[in-house]
Amino acid sequence: MGKRKSSITATTSRDEAFEPDLNRAFDHVMQLMAIPGKTGQEAKVADFVVRHLRKAGASAKSIETDSAHKRSPIPGGQLGNLVMKLPGTIRGPRRLLSAHLDTVPICVGSKPVRRGNTVRSADPNTGLGADNRAGCAVLLTAALAILEHKLPHPPLTFCWFVQEETGLHGSRNVSKGLLGKPKLAFNWDGGSPVKLTIGATGGYRMLVELEGIASHAGGAPEQGVSAIAIASLAIADLQRNGWHGDIRKDGKHGTSNVGYIFGGEATNVVTDRVTLKVEARSHDPKFRKRIVRKIEQAFRRAATEVKNVSGVAGKATIEGHLDYESFLLKRDEPSVLVGEKAVRAIGEEPLHAVANGGVDANCLTAHGISAVSLGCGQKYQHMVTEELNVAEFHNACRIGMRLATATEESGQV
Repeated sequence: MGKRKSSITATTSRDEAFEPDLNRAFDHVMQLMAIPGKTGQEAKVADFVVRHLRKAGASAKSIETDSAHKRSPIPGGQLGNLVMKLPGTIRGPRRLLSAHLDTVPICVGSKPVRRGNTVRSADPNTGLGADNRAGCAVLLTAALAILEHKLPHPPLTFCWFVQEETGLHGSRNVSKGLLGKPKLAFNWDGGSPVKLTIGATGGYRMLVELEGIASHAGGAPEQGVSAIAIASLAIADLQRNGWHGDIRKDGKHGTSNVGYIFGGEATNVVTDRVTLKVEARSHDPKFRKRIVRKIEQAFRRAATEVKNVSGVAGKATIEGHLDYESFLLKRDEPSVLVGEKAVRAIGEEPLHAVANGGVDANCLTAHGISAVSLGCGQKYQHMVTEELNVAEFHNACRIGMRLATATEESGQV
């Protein structure tokens, strides 16, 4: 026998790779999108995946779940991350293929229906849930083909993450030992299948508690300190000075948003407590810290400005934490190079992108696993107009098949 090649060689013909069962893949994604499974309630979705893996011949020993849901701040999570590991039948570095099981709440009740090359929810009040049941189906399609047809493959780890939509809690709290130390990693989420997301922004979350003084709004309003007034002044200050929404300062870029506000019960009472949830994002960690500082200053300043007739002011208490750090992979990272070749193998040209939202790859990279994210044909995610492009979903399955079976290369990375 000749010497094993060690260089990466692109496969350009579709005939050289195993073609997955695209009809079954489509049936599976339609069924998956119809299963309710918002963050923390992914058990039925995981059951669907496990049932099909076991039917295809996966051993019970190869399928595990971790306890990420118990380490998550989301209460009542039904299960942790779902992992299936397969030993390699050919030499090569272990590969991780991942996607997340959960959807946003607006997708509960989805009724997927196909019209031409597009799938939407027949219920105009719900999103489709293609984000990210399409990613789940890509992984399942590759895994089933390998199991049923005994296809040659390098060591593989398939991971279906939980609790992505509310802060990447599944990937953040994953039991790394279950992943098997992968050297290459590919994560499927939203967008075009030929788009390689090689970087993403970092996000910081804040809980702001504003405390005023309650009083009768008609009989003694001057005795009160309105927490609503404090919140209003702070938000107006941020908006007026360019620190809310799309933020561009001194050549730097970031975003912020006051996304939740709650307080008060009656119009005849000066509201003494208001709770707000605020976020700040930027690819530049230093600039993100500057945004956070401006937000904190605005709320604390507003609290000192609102006083009652006795000169007593309000109070702002702010708690914050880094949700996920930004990352940017180098163009010559092995996962990037292999991902590019898989896209070219189906006759497409890869595009590089950097996301302004967090993806599971943020946490994987923080764990020391350089992960590229690819799309599955989803559009308008988190909206009632969400849709899935069927042709792009099929291409995502073809790319996933190549990345799982190493057909985009002839040797090791």
